[in-house]
Amino acid sequence: MSLRNIAIIAHVDHGKTTLVDQLFRQSGTFRENQRVEERAMDSGDLEKERGITILAKPTSVEWNGTRINIIDTPGHADFGGEVERILSMVDGVILLVDSAEGPMPQTKFVTGKALALGLRPIVVVNKIDRSDARPQEVLDEVFDLFVNLDANDEQLDFPVLFASGRNGYVGQTPDVRDGDFTPLFEKIVGHVPEPGLDENGPFKFLVTLLDRDNFLGRILTGRVDSGTVKVNQPIHAIDMDGNVIEAGRASKIFSFRGLDRVPVEEAKAGDIISLAGLTVATVANTIADTSVTEAIQAQPIDPPTLSMRFAVNDSPMAGREGSKVTSRMIRDRLFREAESNVAIKITESADKDSFEVAGRGELQLGVLIETMRREGFELGISRPRVLFGTDEAGNKTEPYETVVIDVDDEFASTVVDKMNQRKAEMTDMRPSGGGKTRITFSAPSRGLIGYHGEFLSDTRGTGIMNRLFEKYGPHKGNIEGRKNGVLISNGAGEAVAYALGPLEERGILMVGVGEALYEGMIIGQNAKPEDLEVNPMKSKALTNFRASGKDDSIRLTPPWKMTLEQAIAYIDDDEMVEVTPKNIRLRKRYLDPNERKRMSRAKAAA
Repeated sequence: MSLRNIAIIAHVDHGKTTLVDQLFRQSGTFRENQRVEERAMDSGDLEKERGITILAKPTSVEWNGTRINIIDTPGHADFGGEVERILSMVDGVILLVDSAEGPMPQTKFVTGKALALGLRPIVVVNKIDRSDARPQEVLDEVFDLFVNLDANDEQLDFPVLFASGRNGYVGQTPDVRDGDFTPLFEKIVGHVPEPGLDENGPFKFLVTLLDRDNFLGRILTGRVDSGTVKVNQPIHAIDMDGNVIEAGRASKIFSFRGLDRVPVEEAKAGDIISLAGLTVATVANTIADTSVTEAIQAQPIDPPTLSMRFAVNDSPMAGREGSKVTSRMIRDRLFREAESNVAIKITESADKDSFEVAGRGELQLGVLIETMRREGFELGISRPRVLFGTDEAGNKTEPYETVVIDVDDEFASTVVDKMNQRKAEMTDMRPSGGGKTRITFSAPSRGLIGYHGEFLSDTRGTGIMNRLFEKYGPHKGNIEGRKNGVLISNGAGEAVAYALGPLEERGILMVGVGEALYEGMIIGQNAKPEDLEVNPMKSKALTNFRASGKDDSIRLTPPWKMTLEQAIAYIDDDEMVEVTPKNIRLRKRYLDPNERKRMSRAKAAA
């Protein structure tokens, strides 16, 4: 059976996973009467809820005697480390572009990596049934993008198809409105070369993805680079410098069939497989026959740019809502995560009750916190901070991001002003049609922490912001943080409507009537820059006199309830987010007001 290995790359929400669903259905991978969830490849709960792909996943379909191995890749920049490694496993890519939005930052990032590896993309303009579709302009933008990314003549002569993944048809022209995916299958088989690797050489295999199984231990996934591997064959793992890390046997070999990972007796060059039997080997290691001493060249793993402190929850309500509250449980869970997610680095504090978790961005760490929360963990999370570096001259450097913003023309000046305050530099500004403007900035990551919520308010929810790690550049100096102070509860008890009514005049409340509060908990945002301690439990003094009814019913505005990401982005350096399976609360790091004053004086003196 002939073989093709392809990856599907696109910006977040341009329809990759839906396209793979149709490839499954139309290749006969699913039976006619089989019940399959929509977006079957997004198997995790968070992937389904957020509609994004977080983990790259291999799968395969058969079409007219050809096995097509497909890898659905993450479309968000925080998970970009996975994308780079995956491209080294495949011989072709399908570049999927939305017919209205056109190429976006993540498209540029991944396409650049694919072109640099010499891959020849098949361009699929998706969602052509959209009312605002502009397929021909989008195609011109893709061509310009390829030119800017130094594509060679062969890569510039790319085949183009027009599709509606949701409706299940592909055609050669933008006016296609029926049919099936046959043109895409034919193009994959005709355009993507076979792996063409040496089946007779010694077995070699580069680890691209890492997974964990409760029964089998580490499961290493990648493409067999040369030779053949059989079950129980002696193998060893080599690092990039050729040092042997460990030796063992290939206890299990798995191949991909549709959505399933099925055990096989042997695999040969070109096959994408998973392999069990080793306990230390990780991503970017070479697994090989014991006679091999030279490692396969691997993409280096991107350095983390952001870190957060994960601490044991020490609030007065600790242990009431979660089942996993000790530092040992948190430690074991974080180190297990670092084992399978190579983009995350964990450092334990000296007192053993907190951990510094470094990753690629707010979304990646937010996904980890949300996952742990659902598993029953209680945590105290600090404000994210960027990881600084130094250049060759010893000067301080910090991470920068390319920020592409699509916004209605009327809000463009507000966005430019706010980005300037965050020390961003505008690199491009152009009309994108339909009364919208596309603005590109180079901005320090530090200035973007917490901006997204403000951005949505400024653009009335219509703006779209996309970010991508760009480089480490010179330190930009002080960047102004949150302008408002907070309202802090001065005691413990339940929030009372009589007390909350007057507090609404002071700012925006984050708690409702009857909510349990504790001293040092943040209950709202102050309208002024300073913090204010208030009493939200104060009840009405009882007398024999009846009022004329004007204060019988106090009407309160619904409280401002933040999502996890909003809360993490909102807090200041002296604040924390208390995360439990049932609640997200904001609090001061030091709950006692005297201790807060002492620490603030010590910080000012320092």
